[in-house]
Amino acid sequence: MTALDTQGSARRRGPGPGTSPDLLRGEALLDPAAAGHKFSRLAELRAAGFAVPDLFGIPAAAFDRALAPVLADLDPPPAAAVPEAVRRWSGKARAAVLSLDVGEELADAVSTAFDDVIGAGGLAAVRACVVPGPGQQGEDSSADPFAGLSDSFLYVPRADLLRRIVECWASAYNPEGVLYRLRRGADPGAARIAVGVQRMVLGASSFVAFTRDPRDGADRVVVAAAYGIGEGVVQERADVDHYFTERATGAVRKEIAVKRRMVGAPAPGGPAEPAECEVPEELAGQPVLQDGVLARVVETACRIEDHFGCPQDIEGTFAADGELWIVQSRPLADLPEQVVWSNHNITESYPGVSCALTYSLARDFYKTVFTDLYRRMGVPEARLCENAHHLERMVGLREGRVYYRLDAWYALHGMMAEFEFIRGWWEHSMGLRPGPGMDLSPGWRGRALRTAPGALRRSARHFRQVGGFLAWWDRTAAEAGDLESLDAEALVAFYRGLWAEVGAQWGVTLTNTVLGIFPAAGYEGLLRRWTGTRHRALFGALLAGGPENRTLAGLRGALQLSDLICARPEARDRILSAATAAEDAAVWQEIVDGVYGPDIADAALRQMRVYGDRAVGDLKLEQLTPRQRPAMMLDMVRPHLRQGTGAEASRADERKIRADGERELREHCRNPLRRAIIRAFASRMRAHLKAREDTRFCRTELFGLSRRVLLRLGVLLAGAGRLDGPRDVLDLTVEEVLGAFDGTLPGSDLRALAALRRADRERWEALPAPPPRLVSLAGRPLDVARPATAAPVDGAAPDAATVLRGLASSSGVVRARARVVLDPDVPADTCRDAILIARETDPGWLFLMTAARGLVVERGTLLSHTAVTGRLLGVPTVVAVAEATARIPDGALVELDGGAGTVRILAEEAEL
Repeated sequence: MTALDTQGSARRRGPGPGTSPDLLRGEALLDPAAAGHKFSRLAELRAAGFAVPDLFGIPAAAFDRALAPVLADLDPPPAAAVPEAVRRWSGKARAAVLSLDVGEELADAVSTAFDDVIGAGGLAAVRACVVPGPGQQGEDSSADPFAGLSDSFLYVPRADLLRRIVECWASAYNPEGVLYRLRRGADPGAARIAVGVQRMVLGASSFVAFTRDPRDGADRVVVAAAYGIGEGVVQERADVDHYFTERATGAVRKEIAVKRRMVGAPAPGGPAEPAECEVPEELAGQPVLQDGVLARVVETACRIEDHFGCPQDIEGTFAADGELWIVQSRPLADLPEQVVWSNHNITESYPGVSCALTYSLARDFYKTVFTDLYRRMGVPEARLCENAHHLERMVGLREGRVYYRLDAWYALHGMMAEFEFIRGWWEHSMGLRPGPGMDLSPGWRGRALRTAPGALRRSARHFRQVGGFLAWWDRTAAEAGDLESLDAEALVAFYRGLWAEVGAQWGVTLTNTVLGIFPAAGYEGLLRRWTGTRHRALFGALLAGGPENRTLAGLRGALQLSDLICARPEARDRILSAATAAEDAAVWQEIVDGVYGPDIADAALRQMRVYGDRAVGDLKLEQLTPRQRPAMMLDMVRPHLRQGTGAEASRADERKIRADGERELREHCRNPLRRAIIRAFASRMRAHLKAREDTRFCRTELFGLSRRVLLRLGVLLAGAGRLDGPRDVLDLTVEEVLGAFDGTLPGSDLRALAALRRADRERWEALPAPPPRLVSLAGRPLDVARPATAAPVDGAAPDAATVLRGLASSSGVVRARARVVLDPDVPADTCRDAILIARETDPGWLFLMTAARGLVVERGTLLSHTAVTGRLLGVPTVVAVAEATARIPDGALVELDGGAGTVRILAEEAEL
């Protein structure tokens, strides 16, 4: 073997660094086919500005040339992963490689490179990396990290470099690597080795950082650290500290070891190998990484993950001067597949614990209506069939709470060609990103041109289809008639027929959402560009004043009824004096009997007939609505009877909001053509918002009809002795209820089944609510799901000057007492003249919201229900205020600025 003597490079200098065909420097290292993934990744990080010690490489082509004669004389590798045969063959192959002379040309080249990169008297880390051949995966690739099966050598002086290069080549035939390749179906004789020579950092402490928890794939950075060099960590030769940093919250858990052993430089006079040594006594009980240092490691690790776009296994070291160096980064292998669950906005529809009947109906609804959506958006039937399993699991149940399963939603929405363009807005509405937008991948213009004709066709006929849907639904709802008088067979037939039609009609309500995102993006973008900082306030103001939607018509119907009642003081006083459910029932009966005049009776009965399914949580079948308990209608008018607000005042407020918005638009956008374009987008947006609220009201009626059928079937099951009581039906699924009459149940003991589920539901209702985002592991029961976010903050009262920030949604400034509402089943009067603080709202909250002077919710967007309603009602509103219900004490004095998006908790002495 050619020696690399200390004078060789001076006497016999070959081509300069990077010019030899046998060496890789700079950009040449970026090619994994030549340098291997291990070294190309390091070169990429170094080029991106990360602190990576300088290096050069000996490409796989040099390995190929050097080993060509050796390989020709070798026996074929074993065909099966038989350990003894593998050891025999690899032993012969290694011995043959270790007898090689690298040749004078390569010796000269690496001598020169060593002097330039490391320094003649310096030390190097010399590592091998398996390089991918045609159709193969190499070491440290994203598909197969394959780490640890080729050799590395540390503290290598110039005189030992050639020997270590040859030993790296020989590690292509390490028995462990040969066995690994055989078991994976790869050719063990096809392995090729590139060698990296890197300046050796004399580490004072070292770490390995995983950007995901390798045990379960959790979204936390796990750092293992020890004194000395990284071999002590990766080879378990040192006492190691562990640090667990939750990425969502920054919370850190530490497991600090008592440290006795570390790995450092070779012992003087001994072999040139890292040596174990004692940890200095003063460091034995100290954390290897203090808080600030740990934060640097975590921040660097996360940036590296962002750079490569996937979880990473990173090795790094700190020099004696405190400088952090990255010496390796590879994809994190074999992470357990995670399933992420979120209830970010589904809690608007299903707050709190939901019974089995509600959950099963919700699951059927999502499956049915989204199937229709995807067909309407042009998804081929073959793709729908491929993804049918995702339709079955769009929602799940966690401790009685309904959650979205996000991987199913991504898979299903990804079938739509338009999803790339709406993804940012959809993710924002799902609470997955802070703001709406479009993150378009390369080639989006071509895809936009291909999808535009279909999108334009759908948009052109959309509102005609919405009109057809509303006409169909009004006809269907009117023809339902007196369901409570039907027998079981007729009820089951009605239910199945209704939902069959829903499956062919309801998708239009969802295309409204998809198609509405495009004008919303244009509208918001133009406002931002042409009106500057006022775009958020103008966004909502210009949307006011459109045609009255069905939700708002229901509210104004209640206001008109309250106007009639206010005109008769005896009726008003009678309603306000009723203090119990029995008194409410008696007063309602007096009203419909005409005791206070036929006009009030007619208005009350009409309100019941048209809006009797609307209530707080009206998509939950366990929630009674005025249809089942008519006296609930009185709760809808009481706040207005006390405040004296009426329908005309509500309309006047809306007109004023629009007029103020138009005036401000003229002030901030002087160009009349631009104003006309903004108004055109706003008009289109008003049409989409009206369609959304109209069809959401139809959804309330659909669930109202379903509630009537299923509760009636519960009465019949109890009458037949299959259940102990009619409301036990709530603890069965829809298919179990129908199956009891169809004869398709796999068992007959509905009593025991309902009792078991009722016990679960009662237990869940006594537990604290799970966090809004959960993670479970694929293939495991959802019961093993764990929080993906921080635990709720404690209940300590915030400082008087605390300012919370959210998304400005409806302008105006108001000071009032906070009314924190976690369960919307509270009297509306308790929110009168207060600022309502909630996690989220749904249309059933309207009567709490109309009594309030301001609205603050933890979740939501500019187009969420709370934001839209706040603008319609003309009350200051801020959404997306993190942990508002925990951080704002009930009864605290609060100043809400709906234009700035701030909520300020005031000292008690502040004036109202």
